[in-house]
Amino acid sequence: MRRNHEIDYHIHGEEMQCVEIELDGQETVIAESGSFMFMDDGIEMATVFGDGSDRADGFFGKLMTAGKRLLTGESLFITTFTNHTHGKQRVTFAAPYAGKIIPLDLQQYDGKVICQKDAFLCAAKGVQVGIEFQRKLGTGLFGGEGFIMQKLEGDGMAFVHAGGHILERKLEVGETLRVDTGCIVAFTNRIDYDIQFVKGIRNMVFGGEGLFFASLRGPGTVWLQSLPVSRLAAKIISYGTVNRKDEGSILGGLGNMLDGN
Repeated sequence: MRRNHEIDYHIHGEEMQCVEIELDGQETVIAESGSFMFMDDGIEMATVFGDGSDRADGFFGKLMTAGKRLLTGESLFITTFTNHTHGKQRVTFAAPYAGKIIPLDLQQYDGKVICQKDAFLCAAKGVQVGIEFQRKLGTGLFGGEGFIMQKLEGDGMAFVHAGGHILERKLEVGETLRVDTGCIVAFTNRIDYDIQFVKGIRNMVFGGEGLFFASLRGPGTVWLQSLPVSRLAAKIISYGTVNRKDEGSILGGLGNMLDGN
């Protein structure tokens, strides 16, 4: 038996995805503010303090859960959507930028998945959205996500979003994967997350990939994104400046004139 609400879902779209949640009577889904798209008439929306899991006791407990959400860059409040009818009702949430929505059945992953701070989209009521501190100093300082990441705990469905294409890798015991720190979306609880220096002076100075790799060691499952939103934003900013980078063109400024820039 699940403690969290059981919800059905369908993901629509390819690159600009949205997830349609089907709720039975009295079932509830929680979502980050700004992700709501549309809902049926029988669903009631409410804004609650904390993570909406109802596991915090009293005002002080809710204040603690809200404070943890604030540390991950999220709002103090979360939005709930409850079906108050006897029939099935639907509510839909949209991804904030081009990429994929990843459905996670937390019951299949020992009740806990760790993800990047802005990845959470929505979840069944009862799923706790908290913080995960990185215990290793190097990981916290140079890991791209800092000392704090999000954790999703419970036995219900949760949905996270990431940029570009999503790759899921299952790592065996002792198997290691080295990843660009910005490309990590989420990983299961038994994954050992650490940071490694890029070897070689030329790689460090001229490689263009930064000074550190993320090292993920199994057993467990990891989800990787091909286009971190920070990389996308940096590219857009570079094209928005007058003296933009010429991307290695042998024509340089003349090439920019020829292509209308």
